[in-house]
Amino acid sequence: MTLKPEQNLNNVQKRALSVFTAGISNGEFGFPPETLIEVEKGKGAKLWDSGGQEYLDFSIGWGSCLVGHAREEVVEAVQKQAELGSNFAYLNNHALQLAEEIQRIAPAIDRLRFCASGTEATMYCQRLARAFTGKKKILKFEGAYHGANEAGVTSLFPHLNLSFPTPELTSAGTPMAHENLLVAPYNDLETTKEIIDSYADEIAGVLMEPLQRCTPPIPGFLEGVRALCDTHGIPLIFDEVVTGFRLAYGGAQEKYGVIPDLVAYGKALGGGYPIGAFGGRADIMDHVNEHYIGQDNYVWMASTLGGNPISTAAANAALSVYRVPRTYEKLFETGEYLRANLRRILSSLGEPAQVIGDGPLAQIVFTDQEVFNYRSTALGDKKKGRTMMLGLFKRGVFLNPMGTKLYISIAHDKSICDAFLTRFEDCLREDVL
Repeated sequence: MTLKPEQNLNNVQKRALSVFTAGISNGEFGFPPETLIEVEKGKGAKLWDSGGQEYLDFSIGWGSCLVGHAREEVVEAVQKQAELGSNFAYLNNHALQLAEEIQRIAPAIDRLRFCASGTEATMYCQRLARAFTGKKKILKFEGAYHGANEAGVTSLFPHLNLSFPTPELTSAGTPMAHENLLVAPYNDLETTKEIIDSYADEIAGVLMEPLQRCTPPIPGFLEGVRALCDTHGIPLIFDEVVTGFRLAYGGAQEKYGVIPDLVAYGKALGGGYPIGAFGGRADIMDHVNEHYIGQDNYVWMASTLGGNPISTAAANAALSVYRVPRTYEKLFETGEYLRANLRRILSSLGEPAQVIGDGPLAQIVFTDQEVFNYRSTALGDKKKGRTMMLGLFKRGVFLNPMGTKLYISIAHDKSICDAFLTRFEDCLREDVL
């Protein structure tokens, strides 16, 4: 990035720009150079930068810190294990306990494996589906993000409106997506059926976020996709990296009552620590069995940090927090309080917009049209969305200015939401309208 000579940058900003592309250490946070900060600590629903500035956190580690920052139970579990070792790259008591609990609450899980991220988890699910069926194409839904693998970043933010099921490459370096991917519109069962019926002999698996980004499934859509997969013998893969442990303790499977054949987890599972997990039907998962090395349908699977005792100890502690009575009732109450008051403020200012989401998720789309899939969301005014997010950041709200998704944690309450809403209204009046 070439900076203008007149840009007045502080020392942290200059250092970040000298070592990180665009000054960003881990990607996607598209902050202007003069707004870059160095986060020093987090507690509950708040962050502080190295200059002492306080922020209300509505990114919450891209949703990974559902328990809130520095949750006491998680901190204690990690500190206790750290003295005993951080990684053995092998079976340990924390991993075994965690796997048993996931298996207990997730009806899709006969067997599972740990990895280090949601990206890995969704990647392995795709490989397993291909090995199990002997087919190569994955069907995904337009606008869905499934991690940094090829399927995850293809047709992620398309703009050409290609005819379905043609994929659009939205990341360079992913040439095989043209060969291995089909794309359907979310919440459109009729078109999805036409695609699956036409390509059933080539489709290895259907990969989907049950709640796509912040867009809930319309009644019957998930059930319809499940039925189509059953009809054609195609594995259904749920990407529960976001929805897992967030929409309910049992995730989307519990909330919607639809059971996939394979499922991927990450984010909130780790209580803020890096983790991924994938699992499903025993006959599909058996393809990662190392005793089958050398056979054509063996799926290579290894993860250096997968199931490490630090992350799994943190995850077990996080799950103990999620099991506290009324945890999800409170999360949903807080989420609905935020969404309802966002709508109230937008309406009072005469600004046409849709506020979507479910549970502890919210998104603002500046459009007067109904939002139900990617293309309807893409009709929203992106310039207003970007202006709003940067305006909120300027007012001490930490979030990702490249999107409009807001994450809520267990540490958020109505007082945090009220503080956010005051800044939101100021931002609309002064920067957006």
